Amino acid sequence: MAKFITSPKMLRLKPRLTPILSLPSSHFLHPHFPKPRFFSIASLPKTLPTSSYSLPPKPVPSLNTAATINNDKLDPRFLSCCRPHKRLKVAVLLSGGVDSSVALRLLHAAGHSCTAFYLKIWFQEDFENYWTKCPWEDDLKYARAVCDQVEVPLEVVHLTDEYWNNVVSYIIEEYRCGRTPNPDVLCNTRIKFGAFMDAIYSLDYDYIASGHYANVVHPSADQSNKASILELSKDMVKDQTYFLSHLSQFQLKRLIFPLGCLSKDEVRQLAAKFDLPNKDRKDSQGICFLGKIRFSDFVARHIGEMEGIILEAETGDFLGKHRGFWFYTIGQRQGLRLPGGPWYVVQKNVKNNVVFVSRNYFSLDKRRRVFRVGSLKWFSGSPPNHVGQLQCKVRHGPGFYKCSYEMVHGEDGKDDVAVVNLSEDDQGLAAGQFTAFYEGQTCIGSGVILESWDDQGFPLCAKALEIAKMEDKSKLGKPVKIMTKPETIPEKSVHNDNTELTPTL
Repeated sequence: MAKFITSPKMLRLKPRLTPILSLPSSHFLHPHFPKPRFFSIASLPKTLPTSSYSLPPKPVPSLNTAATINNDKLDPRFLSCCRPHKRLKVAVLLSGGVDSSVALRLLHAAGHSCTAFYLKIWFQEDFENYWTKCPWEDDLKYARAVCDQVEVPLEVVHLTDEYWNNVVSYIIEEYRCGRTPNPDVLCNTRIKFGAFMDAIYSLDYDYIASGHYANVVHPSADQSNKASILELSKDMVKDQTYFLSHLSQFQLKRLIFPLGCLSKDEVRQLAAKFDLPNKDRKDSQGICFLGKIRFSDFVARHIGEMEGIILEAETGDFLGKHRGFWFYTIGQRQGLRLPGGPWYVVQKNVKNNVVFVSRNYFSLDKRRRVFRVGSLKWFSGSPPNHVGQLQCKVRHGPGFYKCSYEMVHGEDGKDDVAVVNLSEDDQGLAAGQFTAFYEGQTCIGSGVILESWDDQGFPLCAKALEIAKMEDKSKLGKPVKIMTKPETIPEKSVHNDNTELTPTL
C-alpha cells in the first residue's frame, strides 16, 4: 500500500511499483505552501480541490507587473516559449541549477501560477564516503533560495525507489548484456515526465516545465486534437531534443520548455540580471545519479568484475586482460591501458567476455553507416511518409546525419525495426543508445540501436574469432609485445558535428 514517510526536510514518496512506473493519481503534494509540507496519504481526499484548504494560492502578479527585472522591462522575446498570453498553472521541475532556475523565473515573469518541485532521486547511500555531505543538499539549498526570491512554493518529492526500479536497474541489466544504455533518455520518459507527471495528474496543472533546451509547439485551443510538436532549441549545441525524443505524445502535450527560444549565453545573462543565488554555478556533468562516484566503481559494485582477454581485431593477437566487457563501450579509448596506441574498442563478445580493439578505428574500410533501430516511438503515432528525406542524431550533440530507413519485421516477428542508412560513416554506433529522427527543425521520434549489425560492421579476423571461443584461455600464455604503430596522418572524424539542418525538407 502506498504511503508517505515524513521527515523534517522532505517528503518520501513510496508507491507500489509497476514494470514501467505509473503512480496512482492520489500520490501528490499540496502545491500552495511556500515550504515543503508533509501529509499522511490517509488524510488526503482522492481529489484535491483548492477550496478544501484554508491556505489559498498566493496572488499572481499581472504580466505587465511581473515581466520586469529590477524595474527594467524584460525583453518579450525571452518569454516567447512560456505561452505568456494565457494565465497557466505550471509545475516547474527545479534542480538547483541555473537552467531550471531561469526557466522558473521566466514563467513567473510571464504571469503564470508556479509551484516548484525538487525531485530527489539520489540512491547511493552506500557510497557516502565519497563526499563530505549529502550530494543533493547544495542543490536543494539553491532551489529554496531561488524560490524564496519570488515567493514560489517549493515541494520535495522523493523518487529514489522509482528511479532505482525504472532507470538504474535497467541500466545495470543493459551493461550486463553488453549494451550501452542512455540514462538521461530513461530519466525523462520514466521519472521526470513519467512517475512525477502521474503523481501530480489529479492536481490539474496545465503544464509541467523544466530547464531543457527544446521547444514544444502546441496546437491552438480549437485544434486540441492535433499533435504537439517537439522542435529544436535556438541553441544547437545545448539542444536536448535527443534526450526527449522517446517521450509519448501524451507526455509531450503536457510540457513547456521556457529555454527553447534562448541560447545558453542568454540564459547566463538572465541569471545575472535576475540576480539568482546560483547565477555563477557551473553546469552539472555526467550521469545525474552518480555525482562524485566514478562510473567504473558503480559498475563494479553492482555487476562485479570478471577477468577476460583483449584481442586485436585484425590479427587476433592477445594484447592483455580486462575486468569485464561491461566496463567498455564501442568507440571507447580510455581505460584500455595498452601501449602503442591509441587503441579503440571495436567489438565485444559477451558470451566469452572478450573485448576486441584496433588502432585502425577510423580506417575507411571499417566504418559503419547501416544499422538497425528497434523500440521505435513516433510523436505522430506512425512512421513518416518521406523516409528518404530525414536526418538523425546517434548521440547527444549538435551533429546530424542525413539518413533514410526501411521498415522490416523484427526477429520476433512482432515489433518492426528500421534499417537506417546514414549519409556518412560513423564508428561510434553502440547497441543500447538511441537514434533520434528529424524532419527539418522537428524531432519526429526515436528508437534504440540494436546489437544486430549488417555485414559492414567492424571486421574480425578468423584467428580472433577462434581464440574468443577458447574455453581455456590460460593456454594463450603471456600477451604479445605491442609494437609502436608508425606515425600516420589521422583521418578526419567520421562524425561531422557541423552538419547543418536544412530549413525544410
